[in-house]
Amino acid sequence: MSTFKHWRLEREADGVAWAILDTADSLTNTLGAAVMTELGLLLDECERQPPRGLIFKSAKAAGFIAGANIEEFVESDTPEKARALIRRGWDTYNRLAAAGYPTLALVRGHCMGGGTELALACRYRIAVDEPGTRFALPEVMLGIIPGWGGMLRLPQLVGPAAALDMMLTGKNIPASRAKEIGLADECVPPQVMDNAARMLLLSGRPPRRLPFMQRLLNGPLKSFVARGARKQVAKRARPEHYPAPYAIIDQWQNYGGNTLAVPAGRPTSLDALVSHPTTRNLIRVFFLQDRLKGFGKEAAGFSPRHVHVVGAGVMGGDIAAWCVLRGMTVTLQDQSKEQVAAAIGRAVTFLEKRLRDGKLARSALDRLIGDPDGDDLRQADVIIEAIFEDLAAKQALFAEIEARARPDALIASNTSSLKLADIAAALSDPARLVGIHFFNPVMKMPLVEVVAGERTAPEVAQRAAAFVRRIDKLPLPLRDAPGFLVNAVLAPYMHEAMRCVDEGIAPETVDAAMVDFGMPMGPIELADTVGLDVVVAAGRQLVGAADAPKKLVELVSAGQLGRKSGRGFYTWAAGRPQRVGAGALCVPGIPLRGQVTANPALAQRLLQPLLDATQRLVREGIVADADLADAGVIFGTGFAPYTGGPMNYLDKDVA
Repeated sequence: MSTFKHWRLEREADGVAWAILDTADSLTNTLGAAVMTELGLLLDECERQPPRGLIFKSAKAAGFIAGANIEEFVESDTPEKARALIRRGWDTYNRLAAAGYPTLALVRGHCMGGGTELALACRYRIAVDEPGTRFALPEVMLGIIPGWGGMLRLPQLVGPAAALDMMLTGKNIPASRAKEIGLADECVPPQVMDNAARMLLLSGRPPRRLPFMQRLLNGPLKSFVARGARKQVAKRARPEHYPAPYAIIDQWQNYGGNTLAVPAGRPTSLDALVSHPTTRNLIRVFFLQDRLKGFGKEAAGFSPRHVHVVGAGVMGGDIAAWCVLRGMTVTLQDQSKEQVAAAIGRAVTFLEKRLRDGKLARSALDRLIGDPDGDDLRQADVIIEAIFEDLAAKQALFAEIEARARPDALIASNTSSLKLADIAAALSDPARLVGIHFFNPVMKMPLVEVVAGERTAPEVAQRAAAFVRRIDKLPLPLRDAPGFLVNAVLAPYMHEAMRCVDEGIAPETVDAAMVDFGMPMGPIELADTVGLDVVVAAGRQLVGAADAPKKLVELVSAGQLGRKSGRGFYTWAAGRPQRVGAGALCVPGIPLRGQVTANPALAQRLLQPLLDATQRLVREGIVADADLADAGVIFGTGFAPYTGGPMNYLDKDVA
């Protein structure tokens, strides 16, 4: 057995060798300079004494390989340093791909970025059939490209359409899906993974070959595929804001996926990406996300299994469904049995779609239990209130919850606009109450605000953050204040947009200005989506009733509440706003370019109330610092990530 600091090369009697990665001083395997240098030495040894076959495996329980060392990329802040980093991986993986003996990647757990590129350089890949096994090339989300061979080998393996979809979105591919598209040769249960790897390695099976049409699309018809991909990317991102996806398409189409071959002066070159402010800001966002993931570690021993949700409306029902998806047993309480039944029906649809396996969906649904009378509240580890925004009703409910809950149960409110201190006034022990504020739609929004009231015990807030992490959301600790952070910055932003409409500016023009800036949807569409009655109620709390936009008041008075009523600022059909742009209808969140003129001055006017509110909340200590404010507004509102967040935008004056 040959041992390095990060790798072990174990040879068996039959000639099979195992390259086992165990990155020193780290919970996860990352591909830093030392790890990659040792990989080169390991390949040297295999060249001197070739094995019958080589299997790559992780020694970490956390997963296969998390990818490159991001800190090292941050330090590669010049084109020269970045090229050296890319060349190291490109050359090493080309050596692996050219090995004269069969190679196999046995992937269990996460396989990200450079880890997926290592797997692609092997002749075979086996995915272990577990929920945590996922492949991804997420570099685009950091403003960079998969430069270690991913742009070359993935299209050759799964075809250009599936490959570009992975590379341009950064999406994760589960084990079963990896087998379907050809990324994995086999998908096997963990009990047989080592034997399956050995059998496939020695099988002599030829590497997967693309069908004829896919080979054409990856060769002579590349320009056709690239043109379609650029059109799709243009719907979501402007090249000046997000150059990386355009660079991926160009480098695949024109340079064989070799970023080192792209001339430095080209706008899609590695040199251009390294020097672009978006790259720096997206890496900043990555570290902000990591910081949010760290909250709750102080209460790592808190391991809730049973969640009781009171309120089976859209929000409460969706919170229940999400907790079930994440392995919790959930009891769902509501005065209306019909509401409980409707929420369970929505959960069935969600789980079947998300899990894509009838057996897994049925197993998950067994953990969602209708409990109209709240009989199971006494056994719950976490109790979440998600009823309508009425202070007296919430106070009465929490007095009942406190009397029935276990002394060690976490008691939380999902309130979005009421002060936690006012709700806690009904409790004999206000220190027990914490805010756990989800956002709609629960299934898509990653952020959850964890709000400490004036008398919330610190350990209670820590346990709340730990629970949020257990269900795979991002906790943001906040002090108690009207609207907390996200709603407090959104309310003045949406109200300014509606004042523009009062002045005669078309809703399409208002929304186009902000989508062009980089928001996922415009403020008028957002208001219609949230519900104009909700916007009015939030406005009373956060902006002031006397300053309510006239058109908003008129629409609510007429019962035109936006998407849920079919009409608001827009008319809605099949869940989509019917927007007029030169006689055409626009896709939600994406005004057709050239039909609704973008307006940078209007965008700055609309942004200013949001920026002012964010600065105020940092100044008042509602959110601990500017970095956390940026994280909260990005992950809670979709604020244009290329800016690095509102406080960073103000500081850097991003163009």
